[in-house]
Amino acid sequence: MQHQEGSFSGVNETNLYYQSWHPSGKPQAVVAIVHGFGEHSSRYRHVASELVRRNMVVYGFDLRGHGRSSGQRGHIDSFAEFRKDVAAYLKMIFQKEPNCPLFLLGHSMGGLIVLNYALNYPDGLSGVVASGPHLADPPVSPVLVKIGQVLSSVWPTFSINAGLDTQALSRDMREVQAYENDPLVHGKATPRLSTELATAVEWTQDHAAEFQPPLLIIHGDADTLTDPTASLRFYENVKSPEKTYISYEGGYHESFNDIHRERVLTEVGQWLEYQTELAAKHTESEE
Repeated sequence: MQHQEGSFSGVNETNLYYQSWHPSGKPQAVVAIVHGFGEHSSRYRHVASELVRRNMVVYGFDLRGHGRSSGQRGHIDSFAEFRKDVAAYLKMIFQKEPNCPLFLLGHSMGGLIVLNYALNYPDGLSGVVASGPHLADPPVSPVLVKIGQVLSSVWPTFSINAGLDTQALSRDMREVQAYENDPLVHGKATPRLSTELATAVEWTQDHAAEFQPPLLIIHGDADTLTDPTASLRFYENVKSPEKTYISYEGGYHESFNDIHRERVLTEVGQWLEYQTELAAKHTESEE
């Protein structure tokens, strides 16, 4: 497996770090990963390894304010920045990997980002995978919500610790400890990030019926960090017949790092291979 690193410019010339993993031969598909809140692309090396084994090239980038990328930790001025950063990311990938089916894979906040992106820009996508997507407001008291809305207007960059319950990430305590000890992981968030995510969640849910690319949603049914019922609601509102929902009984938030990770990697890999075959047949029929 060949590994490459680099950077590209996002919105407002923000320097964004990316890395990629390549099979030895010509890849049959490209998978572009978008990580979740507070983490970074290197936490998906094992996902990349499985997909490279299936002859796919995998890209990952660190969102602005995360990992090795520039920007205030856990802050955005507008959700559109995430969406436009992904557009720049995919433009770079299209240039490097032309004429290859392209899939978006996002986890948690990254799941929201890829679903929102695909609703706005479906062209060129052969499919979308959303893992434990953030599709509902967190269980926060109305008073705190109001405080956040006020701060978003008067002090949008005020940084606080989001108080993420790391014990809810995985039933594998080694994965929890790895997350807690990772120097590139952070728990910072600003009021503007919170209000922009809330707006994006509402818009994305409201437009689910317009979703076009093939869709796979995976979610642990014991996830307390993002709501599985919200994922199912989005899925059920998607009108396209090319959709799949997989619920993992007892699964926590990070399906790719939970005790059932091997099953998850297998099922996601098989879905991507199947959609790659469909994309190839579609291309042949057009020629």
